[in-house]
Amino acid sequence: MKILVTGGAGYIGSHTCIELLENGHDIVVVDNFSNSKPEVIDKIKEISGKDFSFYELDLCDKDALEEVFKKEQIEAAIHFAGYKAVGESVKKPLMYYQNNLLSTLVLCELLAKYDCKKLVFSSSATVYGSPDHLPITEDFPLSTTNPYGTTKLMIEQILKDLHISDPTWDIVILRYFNPIGAHESGFIGESPNNIPNNLMPYIVKVANKELPELGIFGDDYETKDGTGVRDYIHVCDLAHGHLLALNKLNDHAIHYYNLGTGNGYSVLDLVETFKRVNNIDVPYTIKDRRPGDIAACYADPSKAQKELGFVAERTLDDMCKSAWNFILKNK
Repeated sequence: MKILVTGGAGYIGSHTCIELLENGHDIVVVDNFSNSKPEVIDKIKEISGKDFSFYELDLCDKDALEEVFKKEQIEAAIHFAGYKAVGESVKKPLMYYQNNLLSTLVLCELLAKYDCKKLVFSSSATVYGSPDHLPITEDFPLSTTNPYGTTKLMIEQILKDLHISDPTWDIVILRYFNPIGAHESGFIGESPNNIPNNLMPYIVKVANKELPELGIFGDDYETKDGTGVRDYIHVCDLAHGHLLALNKLNDHAIHYYNLGTGNGYSVLDLVETFKRVNNIDVPYTIKDRRPGDIAACYADPSKAQKELGFVAERTLDDMCKSAWNFILKNK
């Protein structure tokens, strides 16, 4: 199958590209490098030993994207492209709504026009808002606490309405929890272009002495140590979930799946594990809570296991080791 991967040079997109190539799929990657680096494309080719088409463009540019559809015989799409920082979305909501919604609308219009109505969408556990109880199942009430999450929820509604209007669409919506770690080769990992917005890139920058200390936002949540609890999943496990999701694009239905481990770890759990497995110090200070953050969030991944055969195999130790290995290999 020839698969269009939007945002394929990004963190999750690049790991998924390798998973697809290593399992016999052809890919066409589009990315504008707004939060990724051009050299990642070459690294994907080096790791996989395979070539593929790449187009540098903004997904909101319909004319540019349509040229890709004209040249390539695309059969399905995996849609990663979009802004993704919770804190930034609170400060710049209009930028998030414009980019994330418009890019998805453009993509869906062209998928329909060129009769390849098969889509895997990169959603987020943020669509569950602040859940009443844990773990989170796919039938939980949906709400959001920040504009980033709201864009994901709005796109989910758009895709639901699209499927109602035309039941020949095949759609899988994957609600990620918290991906961290890096490819075992150390060639690709999480490397944001600007100041990190996620926890692990901050940890590795402090460990690498690029930043003096880690700021932990809040130690007064109702959790075991007062810091936020999240379901951290290795990015390679997450990438494998996308491969499995492609198998569901065959029944003219819309499916929803949590991709997580089912385990909740606090910020301090993650910091202390990183320090232990890599034998390195990570100084930190406690700061005020960030707007839009919640106390705890972790998945019930049983539906994905039952229907997709998805099991997250890598441990928190594996995640922390691979994240640091990526830094060491790229110094």
